[in-house]
Amino acid sequence: MKERIQSFDAFYAFYLKQHRNKICRLLHIVGTTIVLALLMTSIYHRNSQLLIFVPIAGYGFAWIGHFFFEKNKPATFKYPLWSLKSDFKMYFEILSRKITLDSSKDE
Repeated sequence: MKERIQSFDAFYAFYLKQHRNKICRLLHIVGTTIVLALLMTSIYHRNSQLLIFVPIAGYGFAWIGHFFFEKNKPATFKYPLWSLKSDFKMYFEILSRKITLDSSKDE
């Protein structure tokens, strides 16, 4: 049995290694953008029923990326909260151009 990762920094390094494929990263960006749009729309229109679609959009796009492009098991199954935090960190790092969709260009 593998030892559990003990820090978020160590987990995030692992997380990025699990997201090397450009299409997988792009699908994460699309899914997270839809999640944020659904959250804002739900708040603006005071329509909590839209929240039903948040996990479908978030996980749906991400899992397609993992199963069909990365061909690995999403880390969210073992580390759900760190995976969620990492998804948003990767999202904002890509948008701010700290990292790119092309993982070979990451620092």
